[in-house]
Amino acid sequence: MLRITTGSLKGCAFAVPRHIRATEGKVRQALFNILGERIAAARVIDGFAGSGMLGLEALSRGAGLVVFLEAHPVCLGVIRANLARLDPAVVGGHWQLMPGDALHRLRELAGRAQPFEIILLDPPYEGLWGKKALKVVADCGILSPAGVLCVEHARRDELPPRVGPLAIAKQHRYGETVLSFYRVEKNP
Repeated sequence: MLRITTGSLKGCAFAVPRHIRATEGKVRQALFNILGERIAAARVIDGFAGSGMLGLEALSRGAGLVVFLEAHPVCLGVIRANLARLDPAVVGGHWQLMPGDALHRLRELAGRAQPFEIILLDPPYEGLWGKKALKVVADCGILSPAGVLCVEHARRDELPPRVGPLAIAKQHRYGETVLSFYRVEKNP
């Protein structure tokens, strides 16, 4: 079980599948402290959602909409159970769970939804998932022009400084975990 660090759900514990590497509480808290007030009423994607903790934290802090993208059946069950515990009187935002491959779902969302202000990606550390996801976001234009994309990745895995119109704005390291923040550059 992991606990929400701040907001309307502060202290609430939610289930986490045993087989995943969940974002540590201190890293989650740092991420949302960096995002600050921009989370309020924002449209957020929690990609490679795992347990959904990043999206739940966003809802707790006032996000207007959170879309959870996840493919693994066990994770989907955990996310559904976690979302079922939400009290609409406590969490004002809306949410949507989209089962399936996160890369495919990002493309699908780009074709039918307005851009998102915040995209949080926590792909598996093994493989090139972070780089692939960056390319999809850059290619499909799902991040709003003033939006922020954050990719959590292992320190040993360097992400490119630029992918299409996306450029690294900053990086923060927490032990072996890195949060890389990208923004859309106006004149790439």
